[in-house]
Amino acid sequence: MKIISNVEELRLEIKKLNAQKDGTIGLVPTMGALHKGHLSLIEKARSENQIAIVSVFVNPTQFGPNEDYDKYPRTLEADAKLCENAGVDFLFAPKPADIYDEYYFQNKETTLICPPYEVVNKLCGKSRPGHFDGVCTIVAKLFNITKCNRAYFGQKDAQQLFIVQKMVKDLNFDIEIIACPIVREDDNLALSSRNTYLDEKARCEALNISKALFKAKELFDKGIKESAILVDTALAVMQNLDVEYTEIVSLDTFEKIDIIEKKALMLIAARVSSNGSTVRLIDNIEL
Repeated sequence: MKIISNVEELRLEIKKLNAQKDGTIGLVPTMGALHKGHLSLIEKARSENQIAIVSVFVNPTQFGPNEDYDKYPRTLEADAKLCENAGVDFLFAPKPADIYDEYYFQNKETTLICPPYEVVNKLCGKSRPGHFDGVCTIVAKLFNITKCNRAYFGQKDAQQLFIVQKMVKDLNFDIEIIACPIVREDDNLALSSRNTYLDEKARCEALNISKALFKAKELFDKGIKESAILVDTALAVMQNLDVEYTEIVSLDTFEKIDIIEKKALMLIAARVSSNGSTVRLIDNIEL
């Protein structure tokens, strides 16, 4: 496995290796602090492509001014070991200066891809203005840099996955987006790089997020189709949490629905206090 930070060097190395293997390229875009959830994406990319690339880049354009960009966990050495053991061909670990030009650092502006207002002005996008502009921009950059055939995303970031799929369709990217299931701890806490922020008490409180989702799913499976009842049930489980949103949307359109008649998704974002700071966690379940 080669660790590369320079865009042109990566392009050259991919071209060399592809000349030997002559096959598809699978990309797993990440912000690092890799865990078993990322590993499941990497393993799928490795199994379905001749070349597997993992990117590790904490992207500044998707963080707001009061968010955790500076303290976001950066564990490149451990990430590299995991990737090497998983059979990754290239670990692309650029610095911001490798991705954005001098104009960005002087003016805090760059060309951005802006998804439609109606798909970002809800859920995570409502409390994180500009977040998905930054996500789409870095994902498009990585697509262009790697020339990948497939890209792998986890379903935990469901709104992100939906928006990336829409971007690929709307902008005619010749890329297949592969959605991979949420990976959970034994106690059902969804794996997240931000889980490293949680102290023991906060982790116990965070478990109420998945408990709320599974309780709602249990009622849905018993025949309860009214979103309001399922949402109220989930909120009752999370009454000690700072809940940002609990919503049920169509899996096809991501529009909020009142009565569940087709495949739907319940999504939760909540904050827990840990070590003197606040940790924002998201999770979801298909209904």
